[in-house]
Amino acid sequence: MAAKKQALGRGLSALLSEPEKEIQSNTEHQKEILGGIAEVPLDEIHQNPFQPRTNINAEQLEELAASILQLGVIQPVTVRRVKKGHYELIAGQRRYLAAQMAGLQSVPAYVRLANDQAMLELALVENIQRQEMDPIEIGLSYQRLIEECDLTQEEMSGRVGKKRSTITNYLRLLKLNDLIQAGLRDNMISMGHARALLGIENEDVQLSLYEETIAQKLSVREVEDRVKNLKSEKRPSKGKTPLPFAYQRINEQLAKEFKAKTEIQRNRSGKGKIIFHFASDEELDRLAELLNSQ
Repeated sequence: MAAKKQALGRGLSALLSEPEKEIQSNTEHQKEILGGIAEVPLDEIHQNPFQPRTNINAEQLEELAASILQLGVIQPVTVRRVKKGHYELIAGQRRYLAAQMAGLQSVPAYVRLANDQAMLELALVENIQRQEMDPIEIGLSYQRLIEECDLTQEEMSGRVGKKRSTITNYLRLLKLNDLIQAGLRDNMISMGHARALLGIENEDVQLSLYEETIAQKLSVREVEDRVKNLKSEKRPSKGKTPLPFAYQRINEQLAKEFKAKTEIQRNRSGKGKIIFHFASDEELDRLAELLNSQ
C-alpha cells in the first residue's frame, strides 16, 4: 500500500510541475505553489471546463451543504490562478457547489499553476481517486485520460493506483447499450450485473436480460447463471435470432399448461410460430382437446 501512495504522489507532483522559467517569472505564484492553502472568494472561482463529473446527486449535495454550514469546508478545493481575481476549479466540484448552496463567501483552496492538459489530467485523476463517481463516469474518465491526455493503461495504472484489469473492466462498461448504461448510472443495476451482461454479444438478448433483471430483481449470481446457460446453448442457424427471455418465460408457461414440450420460433421482425411436440396419437388428441377448449 505504501508503494502505491508514493507512486500517486509522484504522479500528482508531475502534473502540477511547470517549466522553471514560468515559475521564476512570478514570485507570488511561486509562493502559491509552495505555500499551501489560501482563502479564495467563491465569486472569483469559475467552473472547470474540463470537469469530468456529470452526475451529481442533489440529496447528497444538500447533505454536504448542511455539513459545511456546521463544520466548514474541511477538505480544500484545488484551483488554478488564471489571473488576479480569476481562478478555475481543478478538483472539488461537489465542495464548491455545496459551499455556494450553504451561502459561503469563500472557500479554502490549494492554488496551483497548470496548463490545460495538466488541469484535465489532474481533475480526472483526483475524481477517480476521491469522488463517489458512478461506474460509467469512471469509465469515461479513463477513456478521456487515454484519448485526450495520451496515457496508456499502464501509465493510468500508476497515476490512479489501480490494477490494469480494474481499468479495463470500467472501460468495457462503455460498450454496453446506452439504456443499460443509464440503468447503471441510476443504480437500477449494479456493476456486477453490468459485467455479467457484457458476456452476451447479441444486443437484443442483452437488453432482454437487462429488463428481466430489473423486473424480477435478479441477483448478480442469477444473471451470471442465465448468461452461462445462454452460452451453453447451440448457436442459432443463419437467419434466426436467439429467443428473448420474455419469450422463454412464455414457452415455459405453455409447456406447464399443456404438459408437453413446446417451442417458440421468432425472427428479428417479431414473426414466428409455436410448436407443440407429441410422442403419440393419444397425446396429439389430448393436445387438440385442450386447444379446442381454450
